[in-house]
Amino acid sequence: MTVGQSRPRGRPRSADARTAILRAAREILKEGGITAVTMEGIAARAGVGKPTIYRSWPNAHAVAMAALMDSEDAAPKLARTRSAIADLKRQLRGVAEVFSGRIGRQVTTMIASAAAETELSKVFRNHFILARREEGRALIARAIEQREVRKTIDVDVALDMIYGPIFYRLLMGHAPLDARFTDAIVDHALKGLG
Repeated sequence: MTVGQSRPRGRPRSADARTAILRAAREILKEGGITAVTMEGIAARAGVGKPTIYRSWPNAHAVAMAALMDSEDAAPKLARTRSAIADLKRQLRGVAEVFSGRIGRQVTTMIASAAAETELSKVFRNHFILARREEGRALIARAIEQREVRKTIDVDVALDMIYGPIFYRLLMGHAPLDARFTDAIVDHALKGLG
């Protein structure tokens, strides 16, 4: 919009509103943590009305989770290499990076305190856990095809063996969640899968 032009009347385009809402939620999360995220605060910062937010999310926690999941860091796009196992290690490192930061720790606290069937838990499960798991499934299929792991493995069990320790450490917080740990998960799992 140039100087002197008036702002178009009516509702902002939904894609623009969504972008503004998620950006506002991320900023508030970074500044004040999960307790600072309110529907009023998001609406004011995004320049939208609360009804606009409520059309897509039931509450502030759901918006906060969507903001985290929508961020570039939540689903980094990794270039494919020759080794599916190397790509799997890189994907797991990305998961660790997302959750080792301040926002990741706050989201972990939210998830740990939420009931399994809350909207927050469903968003996290569907948009983060299951999305990463499906990426892992494709990588394991490639690893089988490339003979990096044996073709007789139970892929679902392998996925649980690989992703389970990450979320366990994330929720327990008893040790760091870092690249050294995620690489060790793959290496140990592959002793049985190779």
